[in-house]
Formats: sequence, structure tokens, C-alpha cells
Amino acid sequence: MNKKRVKLITSVILLIIVLLLIIKSYNYYRIKNAKIEITLVSDLTLKFREKKKVSDYIKKINGKIVNDYTIDSTKIGKKNVKFEFINDDNIKVKYEYQIKVVDITPPVVWLNNSYNVAVNSDISFVDNILCGDDSDPNPVCQIDGEFDLNTTGIYPVKFKATDKSGNLTEVEFNLRVYEPVKSNNIKSEVTKTYFSDVVNNYKTDKTKIGIDVSGWQKEIDFEKIKAAGVEFIIIKVGGTKGTNKDYYVDSQFKRNIEMANKYNIPVGLYFYSYASNSKEAVNDAKWLLKQIKGYKVTLPIAFDWEDFSDFNNYNISFYELTHMAESFLNTLENEGYKGMVYSSKSYLERIWLDYKYDTWLAHYVDKTSYVGDYKFWQICDDGIIDGIDGAVDIDIMYN
Repeated sequence: MNKKRVKLITSVILLIIVLLLIIKSYNYYRIKNAKIEITLVSDLTLKFREKKKVSDYIKKINGKIVNDYTIDSTKIGKKNVKFEFINDDNIKVKYEYQIKVVDITPPVVWLNNSYNVAVNSDISFVDNILCGDDSDPNPVCQIDGEFDLNTTGIYPVKFKATDKSGNLTEVEFNLRVYEPVKSNNIKSEVTKTYFSDVVNNYKTDKTKIGIDVSGWQKEIDFEKIKAAGVEFIIIKVGGTKGTNKDYYVDSQFKRNIEMANKYNIPVGLYFYSYASNSKEAVNDAKWLLKQIKGYKVTLPIAFDWEDFSDFNNYNISFYELTHMAESFLNTLENEGYKGMVYSSKSYLERIWLDYKYDTWLAHYVDKTSYVGDYKFWQICDDGIIDGIDGAVDIDIMYN
């Protein structure tokens, strides 16, 4: 290659570099001096877990937002909202504004108008009263008023719960300190709900009637329950023996699912969890997946968390509890399974926050007053059906 050609190539390269620098400088100048006319709304607050988009805080803008995303509202405090928009001169511009995520929901105190404690009791009854909050894992919970656990009587007191945002709940109640008496061994009346009656009263073209089972039902005669009209079955897989404790497989799980598959009864499952955070919930789901491999499961798998009597010791918020359930169910969904949350009406109404999965409602009444959406309704725990020796839960599934 001669020197003239090398010189020419070098000159062309230098020219290209210069042109690129000019273009870059021009673009930088255009962006730096781009026209930005944005007027924000006066209220720049976002409620905890409220769904609002970038545009919801913009009253006026000279252009179009590139990605009008939903702002994360799961952390209390100030938050910078960053976005890009293309202005009227067709220039992409970056912009940000600041909002404040606030919690306006007071804590929940699980109390009626009275609470009973045995005289000379050494329990911390304050810790035993469920005191929780949607965002604060450790609300301040205390009793106002005078009382003596060593003297029987009725003491008018007040339970106060305050979260980090200053939201306050006060519940006035009577603390009854009583003298325990020996049991007279009077047996309570045993109720029975016959499966055939539930079928007659609730079976329509939009419902199916089934049962949920575990080792408590011992060995089930699947031929008989199929003949009795069971249209689906929800089987306990297992659980943990407490928080951070060993896993166990339900004593009848393997037989129950094998027989249900054999008799072509549609199967759903549930896992009894003591998880205290999302990582543990994911591990629960991974363990469950190993147990159910190779079986036919066409109905949802339920996250069953019921340790509300010890809720205060978990140091979690209602949001964290709900997030645990979603983490568990997301793990199952990623493997192709459907998911749902199991809980009673009162906990669904006061503790669980909104989630994207189906609900398995437990409410033992003839007609539920629960106003939320639900896919399954556990209508009783005293069901009687041919093929099971003893009581069983009866459920309704809505198509």
C-alpha cells in the first residue's frame, strides 16, 4: 500500500471521527437545551401499595411519556420517580420528580370487648393478642389501665397499637381475671353435615362439590367417595413442624393422590406452612414440587398459613405475609401449576392484602357474607360421607 493511499484512509477516518463528535455534540446540545414544560399535581403522596402510574402525578407535559410504568409503593418514605419522554420537538428527555409513599392504615388489634386470663397466670397476654400492621412488622402494642393478674376481677383497660407512621388503634375492653374451675366433662354436641345435603343445596351447573383430606381421615375408600359424588379432592402434601423446622410428608399423601389419580378425581393440593419470610416460602414450594413430581394435579395448590395465634412473634407485616404467599405460589406457577391462598373469612378481611391468586375461603355457614372473590369455599369441617370413617371438610368449587 503506497503512502498516498494510507494518508487518504487516515484522513477519511479522522473526518468520520470529527463528524461523529459533531453529531454527538449537537445531540448533547439539543438534549441539554430541550424544551421541558412539566407541571406536577399538587398532591405528591402515594398510599402504601396503591397503584399509580408516572402520568398520574403530571398535570401538564409538552410531549409523550415513553414508559408510563406503575410506581413501586411497597416502601414507606420519599421516592424519586424517573422517566423519559419525547417532547414536541421530537427530543427524548430524562426527567424525575419526588413523591412520598405514606401509610394511612392503622394497625389491627384482634380483640373483642373482653379478654379472659386465669388468676396468677404468668403468661404475657399482651403478646398473645394479635397486634399487626399492613406495613410495619413491629407496631408498638401496649395496655393502658390498671389491673392485677393475681386478683380476680374485671378490669376496664385499653389496648393501644401504633405503627411507625403514627397511625393509632385503640380498643377498650374488659380484662377478666378469673379463678379456673374443674371441668365437669360435659361433652359438646357433635354436629354433622352430610355430603349429600351439600350436593342437594349447592350443586349447580356452575359448581362442583368436593372434599379436602389429610392423614386425619386415615385410609379413604376412594371407590365409595367417587360413588357418593365427590367431583374433586384437595389433598394435604405436608408441611413443616414449625418455623425453621423439618419438613414432613402427610401420612396419607402418597396413597391419597395415587388413588385420586386412579379414580380420575381432579386433584388440588395444600401445604401447611410456618414460613417467616419469602425465602422460606420459596423453599417450601421447592420441597413440595419434589413430592408431587409424576402425579396429575389439575386444580390449584394452596398456601395454607394459619399460625395467627403466634403472629406477633413472627415480626412480619401483613404485606410481608402476603408477599410470602405470592413467593410460594409464583414458584409453583413457574413450573406450570395454579395457585391459591387458603384462609378463613375474618383473616381474609382484616389481615391478608390483595394478591393475584385465587382464594380458598373457609367459612362454616350456610350462606357466606364474604364479599371478596373466591374460587373454593370450605363450607364445613364436620362432613359425613360414605368411604370416610369420621368427619371431613366439604368444599364447593366455582367454575
